[in-house]
Parts: sequence; C-alpha cells; structure tokens
Amino acid sequence: MKVESKKVQAILLLVGILCLLPVVDAGAKETRNKISLTGGDFFNWRGNTGTWQIVGDTFTNPKNEKLLSSKPGTGVIVNGPTGRTRNILSKVEFGDVRAHIEFMVPKGSNSGVYFMGRYEIQVYDSYGVEKGQYPGIECGGIYERWDNNRNPKGFEGHSPRVNASRAPGQWQTFDVIFRAPRFDKNGRKIANARFEKVVHNGIVVHEDLELTGPTRAGAYNDEKPTGPLMLQGDHGPVAYRNIRLEPAVPFFAMDTGTKDAKHKTAKQQVEMLKDLGYDGIGCTAGKEVAEMLKELDKNGLRLFAVYLGANIDAEQQKYGPELKEAIEVLKGRNAILWLFVLSKKHKPSSPEGDSRAVEIIREIADMAAEAGLRVALYPHHGFWVERVEDAVRVAKKVNRKNVGVTFNLCHWLMVDDEKNMKSLIKSAMPYLFLVSINGADSEGRDWKKLIQTLDRGSFDMYGFLKTLEDAGYNGPIGLQGYGIGGDAHQNLARSILAWRQFSGRLAADKN
Repeated sequence: MKVESKKVQAILLLVGILCLLPVVDAGAKETRNKISLTGGDFFNWRGNTGTWQIVGDTFTNPKNEKLLSSKPGTGVIVNGPTGRTRNILSKVEFGDVRAHIEFMVPKGSNSGVYFMGRYEIQVYDSYGVEKGQYPGIECGGIYERWDNNRNPKGFEGHSPRVNASRAPGQWQTFDVIFRAPRFDKNGRKIANARFEKVVHNGIVVHEDLELTGPTRAGAYNDEKPTGPLMLQGDHGPVAYRNIRLEPAVPFFAMDTGTKDAKHKTAKQQVEMLKDLGYDGIGCTAGKEVAEMLKELDKNGLRLFAVYLGANIDAEQQKYGPELKEAIEVLKGRNAILWLFVLSKKHKPSSPEGDSRAVEIIREIADMAAEAGLRVALYPHHGFWVERVEDAVRVAKKVNRKNVGVTFNLCHWLMVDDEKNMKSLIKSAMPYLFLVSINGADSEGRDWKKLIQTLDRGSFDMYGFLKTLEDAGYNGPIGLQGYGIGGDAHQNLARSILAWRQFSGRLAADKN
C-alpha cells in the first residue's frame, strides 16, 4: 500500500511538472508558464475583492456614457455597477515580467495597473486629448510620485510619447516589459525599477524608463525584489480581460549563429528570430549595426549587445573607429558594448596590464555613459581578459557604474573547472550584465564540443541556469552559435525549444 502511494505521488508530481513545461513546438511563441489572472473566478486574486464582478463582456451603458454595462459570462472582470470599489492584488508575486493587459473605460473614467503593487501605468479616458493636466495622467502614462514636503508635491510623472488612446467603450491593450529593482545581499537597492517597454494599442509609448521609487497611491511605499499586480478599482468604472504574466528573462541570439546561405541580410536574420520567438540579437560592430537596428525596430525586437574590442598595448591603437560609431548609433537604446580586451605585451590574465586597461576602459565607459550605454567586459580564451575572474578584477578597479562583466559559458569551460561554477557566479553577480550559453560537452577542450545547439551536450545546463537564478541573476541571456554551421533556422529552433523547456522546469521547481 505504501509503495503504491509513493508511485501515485510520483506520477502526480510528474504531471504537475509537465503542466508547467512549455508547449513542445519549435515555432511556438506561447508557453505554459504564463499565468492568466482573468477567467471564471477570483482564485488568482487576494482576499476580499469588493464588488468586482466576473462577466462575459462590457460596453458603454446606453443610458449613461460614464458607466459600463455588461452581459453574463466569464473572462472579464469589472469593478461593479458604480465603478467605486477596492483595489485588488494578485496572489502571484513577480520581479521581472512580461505582461499583456486588455482594458476598457467609459467616458471620463480612471484606473491604473500597478506593477509590483507600486509602479503605475495610468488607465484613463484620454481619447482626443492633446496633453494631460500634468505628466503621467494620460492613458499609458507612468503616474507621478508624491512627496508632501516638495513643491510641487507631484514629481517624476512621465507622459506617453504618443496618445494611442481609443474612444471610450472600446477595448484597449498594454504590452509591457517590466524590470524589478535590484538589491545587494544586504538589501541595499543597487538599481531602480524600469519599464523597459510599454506598448499601448500596438504603439510604443515608453522605452527604458527608470523609476526612483513607487508612484502615488500604490499599495506599498517600500521597494522589494518581488510584488503583486494591483488593479485600481476606486477611481471610476473599468473592465479588464486577458491579463497574462510570464517571467521576463530576455533570451537573444548572437549573430554567430544567425547567418547561413538563406539568412545573410539583417532583414532575413531579424525576421527569422521574430518568427522563432527570440527577443533580439547581439551582433558584431560595423556598418551592419545601423541596418540591424532598423530591422529590429520594425519587428519590435531589441539589440542587446554589440561586440567590439580594445587593446592595452601602448604601441597599439586603443580601439578602432567602430567603437565611437557604435556609441553614436546606439545612443539612448539601453544596449551594451561587449568589450573584449587584447594584448601582445601581457599574457592572458596577467594583472600587469591592469593600470593601462583601467585607463582605457574608463575612457570608453565615460563615452558610453553619455549615450546611456553600458560596457560588459567579455572574457575570451587566449585574450588578455580571458577568465571571468579577470573581468571582475578589472571592473572593480575601473569603478564605473556602467561597467560590468559577461559570463561566457564556452570560454569558461575552455579554461576552468566546473567545480568553481557556484563561487564564480557569486563573485561575478555584483557586476554581471550578460550571460551567454550554448549546449556543450563537459569533458574535452574542443570548440566543436564546447559550442553546440542548446539541446545537445552533456553539460548540466539546467544546473547552470538554476545556479544563476539562485544567485539572483535575471538579466539577458544570449545564445552562442559560433562554428555550429548547417541550417541556422533549424539550429535556432532547436535551441529555443530547449530554452523553453529549461524555463518551464525552473518555473515548476519554484512552484
């Protein structure tokens, strides 16, 4: 009897995990680790939900244009007949998140969506309004912060770039990528919360917008690594439907694996990445960058990093013209300069080159900071910055907020022992801007074995990603594809399927 019980428990556990794994479809863009907050009940919302109701649809009340009427059914939540009830908060708490939200307001109404219960995107009837009373009151605006000791008391409100509002009584959409604030091991905030992108009715209204603290009327005045979604219910009638959340660890492909005979141009590469569900690309510096940006913008994807180098030998040019060109093209885009560092005078990892390196990297960092860019040192086998430890050592000495490091899996496996993984990630965390991964075999120092599609190789990729997550890393992860060859589309499809499976397993283990 006990043995049978254990078998049943094991089967139920397996079923539970499988339900959280991604759909096994290389072309799929939806994954089962999305959380839906609107359905047939209020199970996903905390405690007392006031007069919020579940209905089938809503529309402007024919007798009063300032109210909403509804018809029976499920899938839509509306804040009661008068539009004056309590705010509701989700049970699930999140940090970095992608969110899709659909909403409807009648004429003159007002609500808001608070990420982490703290940072509001305004929901408002702004149809036909050229400019609001103050920044951030418009629909799609980031509502202002508030301090009774200031004059004026409201500050840091951000209006949308464009008024994308539809007429009252029509369904509207927000698609949001939100980044939670970051904290060190002592709980000290080291990075502000950010709305990486807010898209209102298909139009980008905010990009890379920092928030120094919670906006007015949030559920909390403090800041934490995670928090719930809050819907404002006491400012006027509003309805919501199709609220979907999913973890927002960006996964992009490096251009080392996006090119083949069928995918030579930026247009061909970007369209393939969009079709497969990647978040963007990391590419090599040069004339292609401007064209790549143009295609990424068209397709709603992002350029995460541009790969270029510096040389610390006194008789060599410090960096090429492509560095300043890249900074100019990337200005204001929250991109990273992926900086490898060379030397013939100094052996790989030699601290003797530190003083010269610090001088040059500070110069690059200051130019990058003026353009709103960051610099991530790129450890590369055989180069002067060869190991993750080298990058961390130099970044500490450079001592610029916009200078950090990259953890390159294949280059780490070439020069280090896997036993050092946890301690190395822990030491890199305060400076870790980017991670690159790929399938790999644990043994041997052969590039063909160290760089494979993500679904191949004996290296424990899940263990690596779990270690990153446990250390608190939730930044961008890039897919290395150097030297794999063959059909780029097929390789990328295999890899993103594996990524979804790893992501699903991580989500299942959390639950």
